[in-house]
Amino acid sequence: MIGKRVETALNDQMQKEVYSSYLYLAMAAHFESQNLKGFAHWMQIQSQEEYGHAMRIYKHLIERGGRVVLKPIEAPQSKWDSPRKVFEDAYKHEQKVTRSINDLMELSKAEKDHATEIFLQWFVNEQVEEEASAFEIVQKLQLVGNEASVLFVLDSELGKRAASKD
Repeated sequence: MIGKRVETALNDQMQKEVYSSYLYLAMAAHFESQNLKGFAHWMQIQSQEEYGHAMRIYKHLIERGGRVVLKPIEAPQSKWDSPRKVFEDAYKHEQKVTRSINDLMELSKAEKDHATEIFLQWFVNEQVEEEASAFEIVQKLQLVGNEASVLFVLDSELGKRAASKD
């Protein structure tokens, strides 16, 4: 049986993961409006992954006898000034999620909830990948600036992202 504090924190994290999915979907829609289909595709895949993260937490709560409490999801931003700004915001968001996962890990340790601690290790590793992926694109966008021809090449590259198998 999962403890009340961990159960509440996991429900909060599930809400954050669904918000992340919603945020990346908003970013995808923004790119669609700019006719940057590759950027949009990358964000759609990211949105799907974030929803998958929420479902991992959902399943963990159920398996541990916890109660799932669905909370309202705030509307995300819908417009950005540039592709670089979108990815800078994505990178900042992933850093925020990492802090939240780390806080959850600390709570699990404090509550001696070893099952949740082991469960969260996947998220710790995933966040390293999430931050690195967003930061790599930020760095590329810093290099290319607003050079349209290079943005189209990057758009093509991002459009090749395959969905995760996780």
